[in-house]
Amino acid sequence: MRLTVVGCAGSFPSAESAASSYLVQADDAAGRTWRVVLDLGNGAFGPLQRYCDPVDVDAFAISHLHADHAADMVVLGVYRRYHPAGPCALVPVYGPAGTAERLAQIAGADPATDVSGQLDVRPWVQGRPVAVGPMLLEAVALRHPVAAFGIRVTGPAEADPARRVTLAYTGDTDACRGLDALATGADLLLSEAGFLEGRDDGVRGVHLTGRRAGQAAAVGHARRLVLTHLPSWNDPVVTLGEAREVYAGPIELARPGAVYLL
Repeated sequence: MRLTVVGCAGSFPSAESAASSYLVQADDAAGRTWRVVLDLGNGAFGPLQRYCDPVDVDAFAISHLHADHAADMVVLGVYRRYHPAGPCALVPVYGPAGTAERLAQIAGADPATDVSGQLDVRPWVQGRPVAVGPMLLEAVALRHPVAAFGIRVTGPAEADPARRVTLAYTGDTDACRGLDALATGADLLLSEAGFLEGRDDGVRGVHLTGRRAGQAAAVGHARRLVLTHLPSWNDPVVTLGEAREVYAGPIELARPGAVYLL
């Protein structure tokens, strides 16, 4: 199983990166590559095309419905509707309750941008994993101003397909029991860290800091931590330093195009 960072900017696209989006790929026993996209925030549809044809994605998994995680699902609908290869089969889209309605709001009343005929929207149900080829997706409710889920993706290890590995993606969240459960035993914890210690202490229930992301990785004994969703006004070196104070494992900052083999 391998992870490609499509976009990693926090809260809005930056000059260097689209907003949140991550491509996860795994090969089954027959050699067929399966693809899942975790979130498709504003600006992410463009760079996604560097890594695959979006019509070849087998499922989209949306953590929550803020624009920087879901807005380009509407652009995806337009691409699929007018693709010269002809009508596309409905693609499964997993997200919080109300996902279809939220995407319809973003699309507006123009029939040309209507996504309802392109996306098979299904609500996340905690405790009910979703199979996509050799991968298993499990949603974990987290702490954010809107309904939000972290996503655990379990699939075959890249070097040894007989072994199972787990990617844990936080979406957006503050520290909570759900985050600890999400991170537990993860081979890679892909964690947002949009806030800074000392600057954003008065705002809770929205985002993690590098320190809180590191604490989740330490408590959950995650084997590797990748920090993402950093707004362009944050100093990534500061965020990295916060995490290193509390987590002794390997830590990296996400960057567009980075590939991680699990």
